[in-house]
Formats: sequence, structure tokens, C-alpha cells
Amino acid sequence: MRNKIKSQRFIWIDIMLTLSALSIMQYFYYGVRAVVLSGICVTVSTAAELISLRLMNRKFTADDLTCVSDAVILSLMLPAAIDYKIAGIACAFAVMIAKNLFGGRKNMIFSPAAAAYLFILTSWKKDVLMFTAPHVHTGVFDKASELVSSASHNFNTTGKMNASDFEILMGNISGPAGAVSILLLVVAAFILLLRRDISSGAFFGTIVGTALLAAVAPMSVTIGDSVKYTLASNMVLFAAIYIISDRRIAPKNNYYAFFYGFFIAVFSYIFVLTTAKENAVIIISVLFTPVALGLKNLEKRIDDLAAKEETALSESREEEKADEQ
Repeated sequence: MRNKIKSQRFIWIDIMLTLSALSIMQYFYYGVRAVVLSGICVTVSTAAELISLRLMNRKFTADDLTCVSDAVILSLMLPAAIDYKIAGIACAFAVMIAKNLFGGRKNMIFSPAAAAYLFILTSWKKDVLMFTAPHVHTGVFDKASELVSSASHNFNTTGKMNASDFEILMGNISGPAGAVSILLLVVAAFILLLRRDISSGAFFGTIVGTALLAAVAPMSVTIGDSVKYTLASNMVLFAAIYIISDRRIAPKNNYYAFFYGFFIAVFSYIFVLTTAKENAVIIISVLFTPVALGLKNLEKRIDDLAAKEETALSESREEEKADEQ
């Protein structure tokens, strides 16, 4: 048990290191307001965690620090110039409703950050989906004067992205800075996969499913552009790493996890193709909660059945040895 707890804490540290790199990029493009936004999210989430645990008569332990990583994940999904009040409400919802209302970190059924994002998206859609342009810094207490739609919105509606491949790679496009820095996300995915901090099955299932649909039913003129822009837009890569591949949510067996990620990717792409909605992968990941639970239950039943068969076989062999003696 001690080794298991240790590994969970190491996973949290690795994830926080990769999130910190994305936060630095967010600061580079949007200034100190992005840092303040992350700080508010972490503060509200920690306070909400402490209050929730107090109400449930539980002690705050090092394992409960996952609320911090969930808060940073959520902050990286939001516009840097979003109203702090909305971000605070989202973080409180993530901790108190999406996580602790369903039993806390030991009984998580969906990503708290994804559930909170979906919640504020339905209530403050314009605030969540409008952004300041890259390198436009908004004061800590100022309101953004000019807002633009995201590069994902432009791609979903026109099949094109008005940016060079280098700009897309570096994240120099409109959108949540933490989710459009493709180069950093690729590096983060490589590190977290190598250290087994995220579910490789769920990650590759999401990427393969998205690329396959983008090639079969391209949204751009060429198949290559369709695959490239689809993977770089709508927070697909970000969600594949930090939402869908979260080991607290995804099935443990990589076989089941692959199809979990694959089907989320397929339905997300169909949703984008038919409605042009932004960031559909976040929405579908939350709606696919019953599928994740079903796969986990199937996985558990198969493991229990295999264990019973192994026990029965072992007992049979012992009986045979006794008869021979």
C-alpha cells in the first residue's frame, strides 16, 4: 500500500512539472494575468478541498493535492482574460461537486476539470470561448478590450487555420494557451508516457481515433491538413494527455483503455463535423462516463473470473497430488 501511495504522489509531481511548462508558455503569450488566474484557481480549489474534507470528516493528506493539478489543468483550458469569478466558480464546482460529491479521489468517475469546464461552458459560453490574441497582455484587474474567436472555431467553420505550421507548433494562435502549445504538449506526452503517469492505451486510442476519422472524413481540402489541423485544434492533444488518459478515470487495462479513448475520439470528431462545436472532446469525455464505468466493471468481472479459475485449477492440482500420495 505504501508503494502505491508513493507512486500516486510521483505521478502528481510529474504532471505538475509538465503543467508548469505550459503555464510558463501561457505567461509568455498573455502576461502576468495568466499567472494570477492559475493562482486563483489553485487557491479556490485548495480551499474547496479543505472545506469538503472537513464536512466529510476526513483529513487532508498529500494525496489530496491532486486538487492543485486539476485546478491548473482547468486554468490552462480557459482564456487568460476570463472573469476571475467564473474561474473561481468552476474550481469550486470541480472539487465540491464533480469530485467530492461522488465520493472523492478514491471514487472519481470523470475528470473534475472537464466537468467544471462543461458546467461554465453552458452558463458563460461567450466568456469561455472568446480570447485575446497572442502577445496581447491584459492587466491583472483590467477587462480585455478586444476579443477574438479561437483558431479551433475558424477551423471548424472553414476547414482552414490562418497560421503557419511553425506558429501552430509553438502555440502562437488564438485559444487557451495551455491547450494550443503543440510542441510542449508533445514533449509532455512523451515524458508522461515514458514514466507511465498516464494511460498509454487511452492516449493512443484518442490519437488514433481522431487521426483515422480526420483521414476518412476530412474537414480540409487535403487529408494531410485535415489530420494535422484536427489534432492541433479543439484541445484534442491536451485532452488526450490530461483528461482522457487520467489514470484515475481510464480503465486500467490498456486494451479497454484504448477503445475508451478511441470511441471518445470518434464521437468527438463526428460532433465537430456535424455541429462545428469547439472542444467537443471535453464534452464527450464527460458524457462518456457510463462507458468508462462499464469498461471498468467488465474489466473487474474478467479479472475476478480469471482469479476464480486460477484458484479452482490450483485446488484441483492439490487434490490430484493428495490422491497420488
